[in-house]
Amino acid sequence: MIPPPGRIGRSSGPNGGQDRTAELRVSEQVTTNIEAQCVAKGMRMTEQRRVIARVLARSDDHPDVEELYRRCALVDPHISISTVYRTVKLFEDAGIIERHDFREGRARYETIRESHHDHLVNLRTGEVIEFQSEEIEQLQREVARRLGYRLIDHRLELYAVPLDDKAS
Repeated sequence: MIPPPGRIGRSSGPNGGQDRTAELRVSEQVTTNIEAQCVAKGMRMTEQRRVIARVLARSDDHPDVEELYRRCALVDPHISISTVYRTVKLFEDAGIIERHDFREGRARYETIRESHHDHLVNLRTGEVIEFQSEEIEQLQREVARRLGYRLIDHRLELYAVPLDDKAS
């Protein structure tokens, strides 16, 4: 039996983000890793792109574009949802953020990190729990090896309901 994996992060559903206006305004002058990656890739960084990069960098959940727009509009009320859509696509195409489709009919995003992690999605609430499990990683490498392959990359998304859920 595999022990429960260690959690590395927990986030609420796409609309469960907290009002981060004060936090964002206080740290607006700080350059984020997303901004640095954009500049390194030769991307022109407008003020609105900087706002979007900073909001994404400070998100502890996996916001969809509409939620990201709501958070950005708290910082810059002149930002448009189309600017957010275009910028998210630009960041995704550049390999700076990752797109997830957690069976909700809308894409959700997170910054690409150096350390690998997987996701467990609560189907009742939309909460996404990030976790790491060396046992699962080893099992995946072993399955690939048995089939004659060397595992290069993978994405694991588990969809679940709470054990005490009576509706299942």
